[in-house]
Amino acid sequence: MSPLVAGLLQVGILVAALAVVYRPLGDYMARVFTAKSHSRAEKAIYRFARINPDAEQKWSTYAYGVLGFSFVGIVFLYVIQRIQSVLPFNFDRGNVPEGMAFNTAISFVTNTNWQSYVPEAVMGHTVQMIGLTVQNFVSAAVGLAVAVALVRGFVRSQTDRLGNFWVDLVRGTIRILLPIAFIAAIVLVITGVTMSLKSGVDVDGQAIANAPVASQEAIKELGTNGGGVLNANSSHPFENPNEWSNLIEIFLLLMIPVALTRTFGQLVGNKKQGYVLLGVMGVIWTAMLGIIWAAEANGLRPLEGKELRFGIPASALFANSTTGTSTGAVNSLHDSYTGLGGGAAMLNMLFGEMTPGGVGTGLYSILVMAIIAMFLAGLMVGRTPEYLGKKLGRKEVTAAAVSILAMPTVLLIGAGIAAILPSTQGALNNPGEHGLSEILYAYASASNNNGSAFAGITVTNDWFQSSLGLCMLFGRFIPIVAVLALAGSLAAQKKVPVTAGTLPTTGPLFATLLTGAIVLVAALTFVPALALGPIAEALL
Repeated sequence: MSPLVAGLLQVGILVAALAVVYRPLGDYMARVFTAKSHSRAEKAIYRFARINPDAEQKWSTYAYGVLGFSFVGIVFLYVIQRIQSVLPFNFDRGNVPEGMAFNTAISFVTNTNWQSYVPEAVMGHTVQMIGLTVQNFVSAAVGLAVAVALVRGFVRSQTDRLGNFWVDLVRGTIRILLPIAFIAAIVLVITGVTMSLKSGVDVDGQAIANAPVASQEAIKELGTNGGGVLNANSSHPFENPNEWSNLIEIFLLLMIPVALTRTFGQLVGNKKQGYVLLGVMGVIWTAMLGIIWAAEANGLRPLEGKELRFGIPASALFANSTTGTSTGAVNSLHDSYTGLGGGAAMLNMLFGEMTPGGVGTGLYSILVMAIIAMFLAGLMVGRTPEYLGKKLGRKEVTAAAVSILAMPTVLLIGAGIAAILPSTQGALNNPGEHGLSEILYAYASASNNNGSAFAGITVTNDWFQSSLGLCMLFGRFIPIVAVLALAGSLAAQKKVPVTAGTLPTTGPLFATLLTGAIVLVAALTFVPALALGPIAEALL
């Protein structure tokens, strides 16, 4: 079988698997977030935390919950890294240095999972399990909660209540992420992914690191987190041993973001609304896959940086999916991609990671972009824009604009400062255009909460640890606060009736408008920087 046919077969199996779970998973998630009753486990958590699950919150209270919970998570994760030497299963791995602990704590709480360290040399199993793995669950659940709150803003009318953050957080974790991750971990073990409390194994006199890999691998992909237990990430045979485990991992990282479009359609009472969003996501995802695949298949060194077990098609499929979501896991070295292939992976992140995006973040990001698209359409026809029966006035458009502009602002400021610092030259493995691409990719990954990297750049000095950490914070929480403010403003409105002048949002015209807005915003913002980096490299 030729590599082309094998690659197309893998894509076909992946799409078919996503189609199978699309309806049942999407409908199930809609039921989870609209259910009136609470399970016994949930009630026990509410009693322990002294939460009234039946009390709904204003958008500001909801935002305080997100920020407060995340702050506590950062502090806890920082502390256990700094006291690692006294924790069990540390295997003589000492306390994590201050700057690295700061960066890592922010990274995992913001669902970025950027790793400026070698996991098997720095992190013991206790920190991995009670720190990093826990954050893999709850950071994804936070994204789900914010997305659901925004959808409630469209659904509800003349109210200042968006639900209860703590209930949404608990339900997302217990009813969605935990059971799927549990099953996924068993499946991965069956495919050969390791699961051990030992620090490593001895093979012919050579020590090879090991860990409880399968349990973290499952939620690493399912929660669109991406941080590996082992430094080689999903190119390591303990994390990703064969073609089937590779395909399963890609499926896991796409499953929830794709199915959330069905959840959205169910919650707003119009399934076609979700299908349009899915169609836009699918068109951009497919186009970017074609670009990456073609660029790598026709490069001067097509197999450089690719694991030979997978080859170019599976590497391109993984690279496109992990950067199109906010996952950041890798099964090949993006730094070794061609200028065009690496630039396309970077562009996936610069789109705002909404194709299909991370767990929750992809849905609320594309809904914000839909508001921008409708605002542009309103300007062209000279009428007040509407979306899903809600007027899009100054408050709504301002909140959407803040959400969209936060990522480019922190990315370009951070990358610009890094590019002119003399110390940055020593951190780069490559000069010229590719060196600039390494800088841009690092800040794009941090600001978009992706976590993948052009590994040719060394980011262990104080500047990179601090600046990338701040990019993760601002890139995560400024859009979240803006989205919740937007949700509050929408919920306070009353529904407006559909008239002859209302632009339909379930057809090809709106889909084209939305696709154009996504591409246009990214192009206007980043083409100058891309022209100096990956575009220039591709033209050489």
